[in-house]
Amino acid sequence: MTDTEPDLRTLPLSEAIARLREHGEPADPRPDIDTASLRRRFPRLAHVRARELVVNAPSGRQPTRLYRDDTVAHAGAALVWVHGGAFIGGHLDMPESNWVALELAAQGIPVLAVDYVKCLGDVHYPAPSDDVIAAWRYARANSAELLGVEPGALLLGGASAGGNLTAGAVARLRDAGEALPAGLVLVYPALDPDGARPGEAPDPESPFAQLSLNFAGSREALHDPHAFPGLGSVGGFPPTLVVVCEQDGLRPSGEAFARRLMAAGRDSTLHLEPDADHAHINEPSHPAATRTLTAIVAWISDRRARKRP
Repeated sequence: MTDTEPDLRTLPLSEAIARLREHGEPADPRPDIDTASLRRRFPRLAHVRARELVVNAPSGRQPTRLYRDDTVAHAGAALVWVHGGAFIGGHLDMPESNWVALELAAQGIPVLAVDYVKCLGDVHYPAPSDDVIAAWRYARANSAELLGVEPGALLLGGASAGGNLTAGAVARLRDAGEALPAGLVLVYPALDPDGARPGEAPDPESPFAQLSLNFAGSREALHDPHAFPGLGSVGGFPPTLVVVCEQDGLRPSGEAFARRLMAAGRDSTLHLEPDADHAHINEPSHPAATRTLTAIVAWISDRRARKRP
């Protein structure tokens, strides 16, 4: 942040939304998170190639970015990845999107990173969810050409608000009878109206609940299991990896979801990242960030190995 630009995280939600609507997302002050800097810091990323694409989504043309490294062995799986940002921010250049996709692609897992409309002003659920589903359908329809896999080897995943949107997309696709991802990757997901108190009535003073209400658009929608998949059935969900962080206030939401998957007999893995807080994979220098990506790669590789004859 500059000296004259306030940290949006310190503002009341209404003021943060007003600034985002008027000025757009502020520039990230970190000097070493652009792609060129990341390649210098992590030489393993040198051969990953990124290609800008667009998905015709219900909210308009949404940017997407394809990541592939054709110098490494293909893992036999690919990932559609959705960044977080509290439903009001985030973009394809943030490390939680760009760095994560570069790292996974460098290990043989092609990634289609996608964006979606933000809940600013009159935009609420299901608009961001509709965009994610449009991107998922686009990825499935073009999986062989873009990602080098058949649709049945395509996974879906996201972080924070992106975790909500991807888990919610799975629930919507399941209930519509559409094809589901081969697996679901959720990193510090926001799956409940109040992620710190899953299963309880949202505390209107909680920052989590305020962001959820802004996303949902009404108090009635706070009970919609497609908007908040922590509230709904997990029957039929694909194999799911849930990553939670030791110091994260949203940790209870992810843990509760993983327990429900396990209780329902679904293939579910809960990974606790010690000494980490929310959004740690948006910090490439954080030791836990690399550990989390290693865990994701291992989980995907294990699921692919199980499918081989």
